[in-house]
Amino acid sequence: MSVENPPGLDLRRLRAHLDEVRPGLVTGPLSGELIEGGRSNLTYSVTDGVGRWVVRRPPLGHVLPTAHDMAREHRVISALAGTDVPVPGTITLCEDTSVIGARFYVMDFMPGVPLRRAEQLTAVGSERTRGIALRLMDTLAALHSVDPAAVGLADFGRPEGFLERQVRRWGKQLDASRSRDLPGIDELRSRLAGSVPASGPAAIVHGDYRLDNALVDADDRITAVLDWEMSTLGDPLTDLGLMLVYFSDEILATPGPSDVHRAPGFPTGEELVARYAERSGRDVSRLDWYTGLAFFKLAVILEGIHYRYTQGKTVGSNFEYIGEVVPVLVEGGLKRLSG
Repeated sequence: MSVENPPGLDLRRLRAHLDEVRPGLVTGPLSGELIEGGRSNLTYSVTDGVGRWVVRRPPLGHVLPTAHDMAREHRVISALAGTDVPVPGTITLCEDTSVIGARFYVMDFMPGVPLRRAEQLTAVGSERTRGIALRLMDTLAALHSVDPAAVGLADFGRPEGFLERQVRRWGKQLDASRSRDLPGIDELRSRLAGSVPASGPAAIVHGDYRLDNALVDADDRITAVLDWEMSTLGDPLTDLGLMLVYFSDEILATPGPSDVHRAPGFPTGEELVARYAERSGRDVSRLDWYTGLAFFKLAVILEGIHYRYTQGKTVGSNFEYIGEVVPVLVEGGLKRLSG
């Protein structure tokens, strides 16, 4: 249900800003609502009764200046317009925090829904489910085929040493939240650091690519890939490795995961990888390493949440189970590296 002013979004000030930078775009008073489901940046749907748009801003409260970078998200989405990667059209970027209290950008509202639960796919049947999953892979291959320099993103990241930095970064995060003995996690970290593969050509990396970060319409088309806040230039197989973890049985141990891969007709991991390799031309022979890295990354993230829970610094429910999940992810990572 729309409200006059959703938390963190002053619609009157937003309207005034849009009238200034895009006169004639909005034809009446705005109403809006917070779109649930985002884990970090806040996303709103706003309408004047004729058109509809989406607003993205950082979470409420103090955030680091480099975190939740609205300009970065806006830049990559704008750059990908006109490529084979489906993204919303961008309307405006506002870096003046006096307008709504934070930097924000506005983009087109795209048709479609995120598919997060197996029952959503079960309802459309196994044949359509398979088609949707394969189109997800085709879209990932299309993203990784975009020449960053050709779309103005040559300086969007530092591809050299990307994988080594990833291992170091998550290792430092682990050290910062270490509060208990976690059998196997140091072995996983060491094995990753000692076997870093040589990267192929750098690409635009989404950073959190999965089915529920895309919109699928009634014709089973992927109309938009969303949530680009972790995008950069780097090794594209990190996207594929993380996606395989999201489609693994180990992830089902975590609170509130997507279980779309359980739907009848959903391709196996091997089929998805084969589709990606065919469409992208990338060498996927070392993919187990990338999947191991993804397991390590998620284990470290959840261990950090568990640490904050033990310090009484979390708000909400189900945090008491997070600590039990970490060993499952560590085991999954070691298993992939032993494969």
